[in-house]
Formats: sequence, structure tokens, C-alpha cells
Amino acid sequence: MKVGFVQMEIEILNVKKNVDNAIKLMEKSSAELIVLPELFNTGYNFRNLEEVFGVSEDIPEGYTTSRLMNFSKESKKTIVFGLAEKTEKGLFNSLAIVSKGKYIGKYRKIHLFYDEKDFFLPGDLGFMLYDIDGVKLGPMICFDWFFPESTRTLSLMGADILCHPANLVMPYCPEAMKTICLQNRVFVITSNRIGEERGLKFIGQSQITGPDGKIIFRASENKQEIYEVDIDPTKSRDKNLNAKNNIFNDRKPEFYKIV
Repeated sequence: MKVGFVQMEIEILNVKKNVDNAIKLMEKSSAELIVLPELFNTGYNFRNLEEVFGVSEDIPEGYTTSRLMNFSKESKKTIVFGLAEKTEKGLFNSLAIVSKGKYIGKYRKIHLFYDEKDFFLPGDLGFMLYDIDGVKLGPMICFDWFFPESTRTLSLMGADILCHPANLVMPYCPEAMKTICLQNRVFVITSNRIGEERGLKFIGQSQITGPDGKIIFRASENKQEIYEVDIDPTKSRDKNLNAKNNIFNDRKPEFYKIV
């Protein structure tokens, strides 16, 4: 399966320009699965709730999901992308998945970071997998990675590829992902953004990491980039570290409980 990411610059509150830019970049890619950044269409560093509300959308009926659904039909791609979701309950930092012209599903970010707590509700859908042509995708968003329960839960559920839209500002994730992938024997595609936004600087360094903990590719810190690579997703299903150790079978959950 050919997979990839788009690392892009994003203009705050300019939804059409950001969607146009993402599509233009994706047109250059032959990847079957592409991951875009968190809140790729709106920007991230909002000043107030009114700004967020003004660029939030319904999923899947909204502008961004509709456009990417149409593009995925034309290009026969699967796209995972982050956006602000508007609901009757309130606003969520969400992602949506579209594939070959169809809406597949969504995930709402569970672990909110810093000022996100002023604008968004914590995700209420839980972790879940989505099956695309026999490959199981496990979605998570940015700061979710910081909690080992996130990646372990998705891996125990049977994820082949963790899809990780992000707006990373702290430097830890790219290196930490090597350990996370090794501990769970799973692929991770992290798509981050670049640039500065209202005083906030993003680190770039989008990355694809393999189940052996090795970095397949890491992008630059400050350039728009697309990257694609052929992987065998079934390698994530081999949880054997050696002839005598299976990392999931060797778990002892009865000893992990907090007394």
C-alpha cells in the first residue's frame, strides 16, 4: 500500500485557500492513503470562540469534507484530515476520513492541549478503527500521542496504521514515535504543519515510522512537503519480538491495575 502525508503551511481562518493548497499538493502524490495536518483548513491559534465557531463545519455535510470527498473520488485516494466540527453539543477538534468518493467516518480528539480546552469539548466517541480495503486505520489527533493509552488501545484493537494529524509545537513527538511504534509494532503516519501563527511556531518534521521503531522518512522543519512510500501494512500484525516474546501475549494486565 502506498501511503503518505502532506506537510503544509496554513493561513489562519482562510478555509478555501487552505483546502485549495492541500488539494494542489495531493494532486502531486500517487499515494493511496494520505494524512493531512490537524485543523488543516482553519489554522490553530484562535483568539476567541467566535473565530472557531465561524470556521467550524458539519461532518460530513460541510464544505471541507464535501470537497475532499469529491477529490478522493477523482483521485481514488483515502484521505485523513483534521477540522473543527460543529455539533448541537458544541465544537470538537475532529478528523474525518473519506475514501474514493465516500465518507468513511470521524474521530473526535480526546486529549485537548492548552488553549484548545477553551474552545473544544473533549472527544466523546472513543477510539475506533476504520477498515479500508482490508487495512485497519486507527485515527488519533496530535496531543493524543502523549498518552500511551491512546496508541496502545488502538494497537490492541488491531490497527495496522495509526493516522496522526497534528499541529505539533513541542519537539518531543518525532523521536518519541520511534519507541511508541516499537512498543506496539505498528506503523504511524504523523502529518504536521509548518510556519508561525500569531506567535506560535510549528515544528514540521512530519514522519512515517515503522513497526520496528525505525524512521522511514522525516520531513524538514520549515518546508511544504509531500511524501509517499510503499509499505506492507500486515507487518503491524506480527507482534513477535523474537521466537519467545509476543508483545501482546506477554502482557500481564492483572498486574497493571492501580490499587
